[in-house]
Amino acid sequence: MVGILPVTSLGLNHEVSDLRVSSGIPRLDHMLGGLGYYRGSTILISGTAGSGKSTICANFVDAACRRGERCLYFAFEESAPQIIRNMRSIGLNLGQWVDQGLLQFHTSRPSLHGLEMHLVSMHKVIAEFKPAKVVVDPISTLAAIGSGDEAKSMLTRLIDFLKMNQITVMFSELTRGDAVEAGTDEISSLIDTWLCLRDLEHKGERNRGLYIRKSRGMAHSNQIREFLLSDKGVDLVDVYLGPDGVLAGTARLIQESLETSKALARQQELQREKREHERKRETLEATIAALRAECENIDEALSVVAEDEKLYQQALVSGRADMAHIRKADATQATDTVLHNISGRPR
Repeated sequence: MVGILPVTSLGLNHEVSDLRVSSGIPRLDHMLGGLGYYRGSTILISGTAGSGKSTICANFVDAACRRGERCLYFAFEESAPQIIRNMRSIGLNLGQWVDQGLLQFHTSRPSLHGLEMHLVSMHKVIAEFKPAKVVVDPISTLAAIGSGDEAKSMLTRLIDFLKMNQITVMFSELTRGDAVEAGTDEISSLIDTWLCLRDLEHKGERNRGLYIRKSRGMAHSNQIREFLLSDKGVDLVDVYLGPDGVLAGTARLIQESLETSKALARQQELQREKREHERKRETLEATIAALRAECENIDEALSVVAEDEKLYQQALVSGRADMAHIRKADATQATDTVLHNISGRPR
């Protein structure tokens, strides 16, 4: 028989692990420091009805089973076949893990037993199956069948039992209205990682948002991400923060489309300006090339003139020397005469 310790006898001497386990949602892992939850930690998913709490639990279980880890899923509002069917709509096949013996569902109405009997039953199943991961979906129904002190005692002993056995546990909690961060007073202080799902309403459209309320012992994102569900699975995308506040869904898509159009128009304008500058540059380069060619022609003409002048002077000197020779002029006189004609200076 499984022994249930009174809460007053439980000590805080359980071991902790630095190992991390994936949430099954890549962008959520990224928000949790890139690696996911700590092994043996407690995780709380808070949100209103239809916000996606069970979906996060199902992804957590699916990721663990893919790693070959055993999982226990305690469900207090839906039957196992209903959960398996519903998760197929987002691309998860939990039935395969049940068939392989990696996943067990234990479903019952909270009103079936009192809190202490639920605790005894859960201890027994956990001890027999020896899971690595446990999901309790939701704990808000358990808290409703007893007083606040009784619910806190029961959940505290369950958490301590799981922590002592290094079992990672995920709780879901139904909240009402805007009280997403209110949390279940009985265990909110015992939770290591707290994820909050909230409604993002804008212009008559409701979308889902997710943010991390706290995650002990790790750096984590403080951003709100839009929580998308489709037949291809779960995705978290950046919401748009603008003058009108947080935009999600159609409003986000419209805003992104407008920004894309503006960016495209700006890019086209830059390309037009670039082409215009290129044309001006080509014109200037052509003008410069023409001026350089003209300078080269002038230099060539000057060179021809200089060469002609040189030949002329040489011919002049040669002619006068020949004339002096014919006239039998004195050599010195002839030379002086030639120099005078060249330099233009008087003898």
